[in-house]
Amino acid sequence: MVSGLWRLEVANAFQVVDRRQRIDPVYRDASLNELTLMPIMIDTNGYAWSTTLRIAERFSLTLYDAAYLELAQRRSLPLATLDSDLRAAAPALNVELLGMAA
Repeated sequence: MVSGLWRLEVANAFQVVDRRQRIDPVYRDASLNELTLMPIMIDTNGYAWSTTLRIAERFSLTLYDAAYLELAQRRSLPLATLDSDLRAAAPALNVELLGMAA
């Protein structure tokens, strides 16, 4: 389960590395096509104006980052992020972290 922002963020990340000439558009497009084959469920965050906003305020996060944290908390899912602000906020909401240690 991922935030509704996920597709935009993934596409943006590929576009950035393409612009920096670390990959080419063919690789980018092939990778995005492979991602469409994965069984990834998109969550439509109906909490943006309530819970997500409160989480953003509480932890000084962007609404975009808070959306991932809210989703992980609401669905009792682990959060996969290397963002230091998100990693610092997650334990306060009892959200399990994946990835490198904080």
